[in-house]
Amino acid sequence: MTSGKVYLVGAGPGDPELLTIKAARVLGKADVVLVDDLVSRAILVYIREDARVVKVGKRGGCQSTPQAFIERLLIAEAKAGRTVVRLKGGDPFIFGRGGEEAETLESAGVEWEVVNGITSGLAAASAAGVPLTHREHSQGVVFVTAHAAAGKEPDWAALAKSGMTLVVYMGAARCEAVQCSLIASGLPATTPVVVVQDASLPRERQLRTILSRLADDVIAHEIESPAIIVIGEVAREQRVTRGSLHSASAS
Repeated sequence: MTSGKVYLVGAGPGDPELLTIKAARVLGKADVVLVDDLVSRAILVYIREDARVVKVGKRGGCQSTPQAFIERLLIAEAKAGRTVVRLKGGDPFIFGRGGEEAETLESAGVEWEVVNGITSGLAAASAAGVPLTHREHSQGVVFVTAHAAAGKEPDWAALAKSGMTLVVYMGAARCEAVQCSLIASGLPATTPVVVVQDASLPRERQLRTILSRLADDVIAHEIESPAIIVIGEVAREQRVTRGSLHSASAS
């Protein structure tokens, strides 16, 4: 039997119009699709009607399908000769465990390919009218997760001193720890911050505040996961957009 192939596909931030043409094409030919919890339902219409769809929930702070189970299923279905899609929110190689899955597939002798998607950090900033880089404010950007593996906390001190835009994934539940760590490391308490929940979707909400008010405002405005936190002077370069919420201290 001819061995199948696994595609690690990024579904983007949620808006189906932001899905790539290649991702839509691959979904249309897949025999099996393993779908993450954060993938928008509007994306699923591109899946072939007779394909097998397996929901493998992956959401920060919630019970998730074991990664080892997902990887075993990818290998088994591909070795059975099937075309398999691992469908992830955002991009597979940005906090999507795509690197781990690619390594496992390679070790098992399974052919694989990445189909990139627009990562939620970029989509959230763009939705809020915030450029992640700016000649006057920031010469670089750092994507960082607030939900790191045990014992692998980001080096907030180094990030605070970097002068770069910080885009924090999975940070809604840990925003107080992020805030305190950055301020303690020397980042000014008045640094502008934008928090975007459900970027690119009709229910999108945006909070504009400053670092010293971040945790209090997230609670006050009931911002929940999935949310992206953009921290840096670029957040002053913003426009008023749908679902915008303003802290009294943000202006």
